[in-house]
Formats: sequence, C-alpha cells, structure tokens
Amino acid sequence: MERWDIKALNTSDRTGPRVLFSTPEVRAVVIDLAVGEEMGDHQVSERAVVQIVLGSVELTIGGVETTCGEGVLVVLEPGERHSVRALEQSRLLLTLAPWPGVDRDDGGGGGDMHKLPVNATEPQLKTEQIGLARR
Repeated sequence: MERWDIKALNTSDRTGPRVLFSTPEVRAVVIDLAVGEEMGDHQVSERAVVQIVLGSVELTIGGVETTCGEGVLVVLEPGERHSVRALEQSRLLLTLAPWPGVDRDDGGGGGDMHKLPVNATEPQLKTEQIGLARR
C-alpha cells in the first residue's frame, strides 16, 4: 500500500508537477500553482479528473469560465480543451485515466514521469509554496 497526505508540506526538494504514482491504468499528479499562475489552453488524451485540494482556481472550458474552490471535483473528457488559473495559492490533484491515453503523442508516457503531458504547460513554481509529504 502507498499513502500520501495531499495537504502536507513538501518534504522533498522537487518543485513543479509531481507524479504520485503511475500505472498502466492511471496516473496521479499533484500540481501547485501560485496566485495568478496559469496552465494555458491545452488538452490531454486521457480523461482528466481534477480535484482542488487547496485554494481556488478559475477553470475555462469551451470559453466558459467557472470558479472552483477547495473540495470541487471536475471531470474533463479526453481531448476537452481547458485552461486553469490560480486565484490564490492552490494545489490540484490531477488523475489521468486510462494512462496513457489512446491518442497520446509522446509515446505513452516515456521519459521523465514527473512531467505533465507534452500538450500541457508546466507552471513556473516558487520555492515558498506549499508542498507534499508521502506517508
């Protein structure tokens, strides 16, 4: 069994999106965003389940903007274009399934497993942000 406390402070020196685990069925990624930080318009090949763990974000899907606060869960279908902007310091839990998606163009998750999909923009993170502890 593996277990993570998603709200805990970061105990590693890793910044940027962090993959918690990745199997042939699913990938879970934690993303910290500073106030105003964005993940620009993008899409992924997998179904994307986004949970706002801390803070609040503005999510834009199909030109429609909506504010999502702590505890909100959003499901995006494969290929659905979207963008995310942090309204305050925020932490997201991103679950991608199936992993990798059928139409993934980067060879199915090869390379650094701690990177976001190639068609998503990695946020530029600051060291004073909230972190993550594995338990």
